[in-house]
Amino acid sequence: MNETENKMTQLGGIKTEWDLSVFYHSDSDPKIEEDVKKAEKLCAAFAEKYRSKTEYITNAKALFSALQEYEKLIELIQSSAPLVYFHLSQSIHSQDPKIQAQINLLSERYAKLQNTIIFFELNLGKISTELQKSILADATFAHFYYFLKIIFDQSKHNLTEDEEKIMNVKSLPSHSLWLDGMEKLLNKQMVKDGKKEIPISEAMNLVSNLPTKERRKLHDSILESLKSVADFSESELNAVIIDKKINDELRKFEHPYSATIMHYQNDEKSIIAMTETVTQRFELSHRFYKLKAKILSLPKLRYADRAAAVGKTNKKIPFEETIETIQKVFGSLGAQYEEIFTRFLKNGQVDVYPRTGKTSGAFCLSVPEQPTFVLLNQVDNFNSLMTFAHEMGHGIHSELSKRQPILYQNYTTSIAEVASTLFENFVFDHIYQTLPKEEQIVALHDKLQDSIQTIFRQIACFNFEIELHQRIRKEGNLPKEEIAKLMNKHMQAYLGPLFTLSDNDGYFFVSWRHIRHFFYVYSYAYGSLVSRALFARYKKDNGYMKKIEQFLSAGGSKSPEDIFKGIGIDTSKPDFFIDGLKSIEQELTILENLLKEKK
Repeated sequence: MNETENKMTQLGGIKTEWDLSVFYHSDSDPKIEEDVKKAEKLCAAFAEKYRSKTEYITNAKALFSALQEYEKLIELIQSSAPLVYFHLSQSIHSQDPKIQAQINLLSERYAKLQNTIIFFELNLGKISTELQKSILADATFAHFYYFLKIIFDQSKHNLTEDEEKIMNVKSLPSHSLWLDGMEKLLNKQMVKDGKKEIPISEAMNLVSNLPTKERRKLHDSILESLKSVADFSESELNAVIIDKKINDELRKFEHPYSATIMHYQNDEKSIIAMTETVTQRFELSHRFYKLKAKILSLPKLRYADRAAAVGKTNKKIPFEETIETIQKVFGSLGAQYEEIFTRFLKNGQVDVYPRTGKTSGAFCLSVPEQPTFVLLNQVDNFNSLMTFAHEMGHGIHSELSKRQPILYQNYTTSIAEVASTLFENFVFDHIYQTLPKEEQIVALHDKLQDSIQTIFRQIACFNFEIELHQRIRKEGNLPKEEIAKLMNKHMQAYLGPLFTLSDNDGYFFVSWRHIRHFFYVYSYAYGSLVSRALFARYKKDNGYMKKIEQFLSAGGSKSPEDIFKGIGIDTSKPDFFIDGLKSIEQELTILENLLKEKK
């Protein structure tokens, strides 16, 4: 009996490794090619029928019929699972080049497949304004209302079909390949750790858990490594940002962040109000770091210290206990949440333990019409427990969203982190009470630190991105030294006066992947603040869980603002985000009191 089989036996038959046979039996399963060809054939048939037949653009009855066929087509395409299968397979066999080759080939074929039917949604955007209003007001089209509304709202930014195809094709050399090049260059970097050299990714993971002297020394070595490849990063960032400038001008987006906010289906004014509100309350972040400095017994802090560990919860939590804890908490919220959790474990939808070739970290992968899969790297401690709760929040959100029709099963990125952090809060609230005072300080510090980084640091990054894009657009190019200064300027703003940043600290921009996915970072802050609001309402009245279920089941059937408005939360008002920040203020007070009691 091998180690994995032994663990499965001890866990009562629960599978601790993914069972991907739900998709295909192997990488060479002939059904893979059959599914791709089937999807290609279906798209070709749809294109042949509707490319020259444009009656649906002017006739409501014809439009309704075409939309029904289009929805069936999307459902059939989603039931084709090759890319999902290979992406999951790559996560547990990350060193297998054959899998990456399969992903590249399949990605190219599916891009062509999408280009085959791209004309349809572009044509929907050409429907006259008068007919658009009539259709959206017609109860017959209720099922397609939000799908059409998004298309109509975004249509003013559409290009011609040929131009859209060019945009799709050029995204590879003008963006993706630049990012891949930077990633490959970073992955080759080695950093001195004492007398040995280690990969830079490993070094970055080690920093926060080291004593102060060693932490700062390793951090400086990381920065020297980043600075050594900053010339390439300078070219890369300038290139992709100038490419975005061109795209925004062609599509007539007013601000550098407008395209992202529209894509995430948020209201732009509300999001900018949120970023301004958080920026105005950076003193909460400063207050946290004063407490952190006190715990670490440091008079001043450096950039290396921002995420430094202040201790650990010593309790070992075996995976069996992790399962029992989450089952208990989820079961208290509702039987369906426990059922989803247990089903994932029994069906091989959770890959639990680290092993050679498996990717690091944790994630949840879900697409419409396919099972949801969760990846962990369980090490039997408090953080592993919280990570599992977080990823299961994503999993539950995804599963309940599948109650929606195929067009609305995907939820927007801006609310992706709401469910995950909410279920993490449910579990934290339960287990926090069981910890001794000393460990409560560590646990609450870690929770606050996560909030500071998720909300304040990400909004500081958002502010950095705005100025970076504006300056490159105005000046044509920004040297690496100026990018580094700009990074330090915005990091200093949220870190506060206790921090002393060196010139080299600014070169952290080289490794910050999020800034290559333009303005994505605001979604972290948005999700965290909404999650805090939901949790606060649940604590006041457990019956609010019915409203939370309404959100979890909404998928992408409405805008985020409308989904939350439907359960009594108005994210369009700045006051909402002010209230969310008050909960952080309350936790800071609790931590301050715990530290006073410790004395």
